[in-house]
Amino acid sequence: MAAPISPAADLASPLKFAYWVPNVSGGLVISTVEQRTDWGISYNRTLAQTAERLGFEYALTQTRYQASYGASEQHEATSFSLALLLATERLKVISAVHPGMWHPGVLAKFINTADQLSGGRAAVNVVSGWLKDEFTGFGLPWLEHDERYVRTDEFIRALRGIWTRDDYTQHGRYYSIDGVSLRPGPVDVPGRAHPDVFFGGNSSAAQATAGRVADWYFSNGRSLEDYADNVAGVIEASRSGDRSAPAAPRFGINGFVIARDTHDEAVEQLREIVGNAHRPAVEGFQRSVQQAGASTGDRKGMWADSSFEDLVQYNDGFKTGLIGTFDEIADRIIEYKKQGVNLLLTAYLHFQEELTTFGEEIIPRVREREAQLARENGVEFRDDEAAEAAAA
Repeated sequence: MAAPISPAADLASPLKFAYWVPNVSGGLVISTVEQRTDWGISYNRTLAQTAERLGFEYALTQTRYQASYGASEQHEATSFSLALLLATERLKVISAVHPGMWHPGVLAKFINTADQLSGGRAAVNVVSGWLKDEFTGFGLPWLEHDERYVRTDEFIRALRGIWTRDDYTQHGRYYSIDGVSLRPGPVDVPGRAHPDVFFGGNSSAAQATAGRVADWYFSNGRSLEDYADNVAGVIEASRSGDRSAPAAPRFGINGFVIARDTHDEAVEQLREIVGNAHRPAVEGFQRSVQQAGASTGDRKGMWADSSFEDLVQYNDGFKTGLIGTFDEIADRIIEYKKQGVNLLLTAYLHFQEELTTFGEEIIPRVREREAQLARENGVEFRDDEAAEAAAA
């Protein structure tokens, strides 16, 4: 039975689509199953151009420092993102960054330059951080869970302030900025106050932070019911009176896509991925992330309730349920739109070919269903963005 439509749902606007940039070796599942992908720049340039042509609006470059999740090699996120921006014309590229690794003023300057070079297409995903060894290995202080979100709150406020004001000053627990002006600033893009700030997490502290300071709230893969709870928590926080951004946050969710001609073929592919999991790597990842999730006061942190099978896709992408035929996946995506999703972040086993299939087969099906959903609810569907992407 289909879930009711959330008050947070935007039925008038087309969903936005994004993909994880495979800038790390080994692919997006921790498995020895074949993954036809590549972490190099040549492959990723072609992938970005394909995604742009097919109507994807964003790409997210993941951040890692030392080998982890079974990946032995990884490129740094901001520099790799800039390379992809310079290889495309419309695609927006999101760099994942850690407060504590970056100073907000230095990051603001880097993103200003990337934004200028790309004509206003740079964005950031601020990751509070859960992998302790990445910080302590560099001799950086490690903060406990809720304190990391205090730092993130200050970090995002500093980014936004530096991007939008001259002589910006901010004094907090973690950052002290005194009369800073950066020139040039970000590109003046109509409808955009500054480069988009994405932010994610499942805990109450994360939801509260997103409600106060983020432009976009990202979630790991979640069931429909759990995702609805996350959206409600962020909306409640955004109405607390402490919101620093001019508009309420928008919502994105991660999903690993296994689209096949039949449902049984898709399910069998999932079984093969999990059956060939790299057990030592998944178990090591599980120990790290579930300690992080359990460290929250409400035990609602990311991965707190994830099984071994869930963690074979390290952002819980299987939980979203984008596994089946083209029509089944399009139907499932619409159910998430009805719960408030504005952006779907996708990952694949074989990136170039499966992202192409998603763009050619699933996005058009989603657009048809979005238009129908809007009509059924007396809403005018503004499909100009979809039409522009399709015509490009």
